[in-house]
Amino acid sequence: MQMTPEQRNLMRQRENMRRQTMTREADAAVRDSGLQLSPQERAQFESRYIQERRRVEQGLRQQIEAERQKEIPALIQQLKKEFQIDQPGKSPVAKPPASQKSGN
Repeated sequence: MQMTPEQRNLMRQRENMRRQTMTREADAAVRDSGLQLSPQERAQFESRYIQERRRVEQGLRQQIEAERQKEIPALIQQLKKEFQIDQPGKSPVAKPPASQKSGN
């Protein structure tokens, strides 16, 4: 799939914003640490911060996805029940929860 020039530009802008945000946060982490670092040490600290931050965020994304996958089957079953109630001779639109007579 070929991206339009506008889509490529938008992706570049988003990536630049993401990098700027990460750089600001790494800079804040150096300040918050209270360490007095040489320019070389500062660059190393920021690099490690960004590396570890990505690792943490990847772990969190994996946890969220695992939780989502555990919840989806129950959600599908719930929706299936709601939509089956309305199936006979009607359009498949769920009734509002207040009008349902099922015991929850």
